This record gives sequence, structure tokens and C-alpha cells, in this order.
Amino acid sequence: MPEIHAKLSASGSAKWLNCPGSISLEEQFPDSSSSYAEEGTKAHALGELKINLELGNITRNKYTREVKKLGEIPADMEDYIEGYKDYVIEQYNTRKAGNGSVTIAVEQRLDFSEYVPGGFGTGDVVIAYEGGIQIIDLKYGKGITVNAEFNPQLRLYGLGAVSEYDYLYDVDVLIYTIYQPRLDNVSTYIEKSDTLIKWGSEIVRPAAEKALTEDAECCSGEYCDKGFCKARAVCRAYNEKRSELARYDFIRPNKLTNEEIADILEIAPKIKSWCEVVESYALDRALQGEKFPGYKLVEGVSRKKYSDEKAVISVLFENGYAIEDYTNRKVKSITELTKLLGLERFNELLGTLIVKPKGKPTLVPETDARPELGSTASAVADFGVDESV
Repeated sequence: MPEIHAKLSASGSAKWLNCPGSISLEEQFPDSSSSYAEEGTKAHALGELKINLELGNITRNKYTREVKKLGEIPADMEDYIEGYKDYVIEQYNTRKAGNGSVTIAVEQRLDFSEYVPGGFGTGDVVIAYEGGIQIIDLKYGKGITVNAEFNPQLRLYGLGAVSEYDYLYDVDVLIYTIYQPRLDNVSTYIEKSDTLIKWGSEIVRPAAEKALTEDAECCSGEYCDKGFCKARAVCRAYNEKRSELARYDFIRPNKLTNEEIADILEIAPKIKSWCEVVESYALDRALQGEKFPGYKLVEGVSRKKYSDEKAVISVLFENGYAIEDYTNRKVKSITELTKLLGLERFNELLGTLIVKPKGKPTLVPETDARPELGSTASAVADFGVDESV
């Protein structure tokens, strides 16, 4: 699968078409992966293999070898992607039944640089035939339902597909399909090719040129969160929009109207999401040594645990305690065994088997009683360092 991404990508088009400043702002943040992204990559790779096997583009032996390279395939992924493959083949056969010549491409690079400088993307499935082009896009995520109607990513793919196939076929319509199996969502939208071309010329081209300027403006909207903009934590437009809730600081709670409460109910989830984004960003920067006025890094709360449960069982068994007294399928908790044995006996038998792992770093106000990570007080707490030495 292609892994090169354009600066003005199709997948990120909802952001840069609406917020031209997001391009330069996001460039300050490194790309990062996640288990969800890796899961999606694996699902797409499996889908590509299944479709190519069905089309006869690869042999069964090659399919088996390539699938092994993907690692473990969860049973639900196997089922979902099998359904995706069946849908693609069904659409392909439908086009073949009504047309003499049909072309299908899987994971095809689509160049739309005529409208977006350096613009290209990868179409999961492109089916071209006399009269039209169908673009099918697999969305394996289950967090947000994606709609095909006026979907900018698919429309950019459409611009690229028209450029690719208009010499072979007269393209009158574009059919866009989002296939999102984990949400049982198959969304399709049909657009006339001249409408698409007009959108590309009058909307996309000017927006792309604006997005590539140094002083492009940032604009907040739902695309910030849906597009997972990397700059949300520091974007002033995004933060000012989320700060709207602050106006309620000056209204006594018993004076709120139902309309005001409705406003808060609408804004609250966005405020929560914003706070999580900012907290995550601040913690990451603090771990890299950056300081925030009034805050410090400390060790988070952690609980004591056994370093080796099998050793605990062995010690207690050797000292004559009935196994049912200290296990319940697994070793009972430290609190329960302290109560059973008594503190002195507990420490005598199991003291060396108790560990207290480091707590997760947490950013807190300076008034917090815990010592700052990396400080002398922290070293004293960790190792019993004598500050007078």
C-alpha cells in the first residue's frame, strides 16, 4: 500500500478547505501512529489482498504469504473485510453487466494536482466504465460515522479519477461510496461530473492556494475534532471557540434558563474534549522538559502490588497456611493478607515480595504536596538521600 502523503492530502481536506492555517500550524507537530491507525492499515491491506485474489490478480499462494506478513488477523476483522470484498466485487459485476468495458483498480494513486499543488491520494477501489466512475472508500474506524454526501476526500479522489480515466470513458457521473463495516454504514452519493469540476475550479483551487500561504488564517469548526487536527492544543481559534462556556461564569446557576442549559449541554462535550487535548499536549511537552507557569511534574498515585504471585503462594504454603485462605483463583490482595497474617508476620514473610511501581507522571498545581520529579525532594523520597550530605 502507498504510504507517501501529500502536503494537502485528500484525507485531511476537510481541515485545509475550511481552515487554511491548519497546514502550517500542523507542520510543527510530528506525525504519530496509534493502535487504531495500525488496525486500519492492516484492514486496508487485507482488503486489497482479498479483492486482488478474487479478481485473479494474485495467486492463492501469494495471498497466503502476504496475509502472514500482516500478523494476527482478528476474527471480526476477517469477517468485516470479507464483507467489504464481497461488496466491491458485487459493484464491479454490476458495472460489467451493463457496460462492455469496465476497469477496476485497487489502492490506486489518484493525482488531483490540477486543482491542488502537489495533490494526490490513494483510492481504495476505483471502478471506471462508460458513463461514470465509482469510488469506494473503506473506513474501518468505529468512532465517527462517515457520510459520502459532499465528502471532500472522495470528491478530490473523483477529480483525480476523472483526470485518470477521461481518455478512456465519457464520465458523466461520479458515484462515491463509504463502506464502514463496524458501524454497519454503507453511504453512497452520486454527483454530476460537471458539478465536481466546478467545485474543483471555484472552491478547491483557491482554498489550496490560500492554505499554502504563510499567513493563512485558522478557523474553528467540527472538522477540527473530526479531522483530529494535531494543532488543536495550541490553536487560538480552536481554543477561543471552546472558551465560549466561560460566559456562564457570570450567571448565577439559579438564573440559568432552559435555553442556556441547552447551550451548555451542547458545548460541554466539546469543552471536555478540548481539555483532554490540552492536558495531553502539556504533559507531553512537560516530559520533554518544557515548563508551564504554576505547574510541575510529579509522580502519580500508584498502588502496591506483588512482584511475584507464585512466590507469595509458595512462601505461605511452606509456612503452613491453607491455600484457600490466601487465594481466590489468584492471590488475595495485600490488604486481605495483612489482615490474615497480621502486619508483623506479613512483613516477615512477604515484605521482600512487595513492590511499589512508579506512578504515571501527572501535571498538577504547584500547591500539590508531592515533590517535583527530578527535584532533591523527589530523590529523598525515592532513595532516602540525606540532604545534608
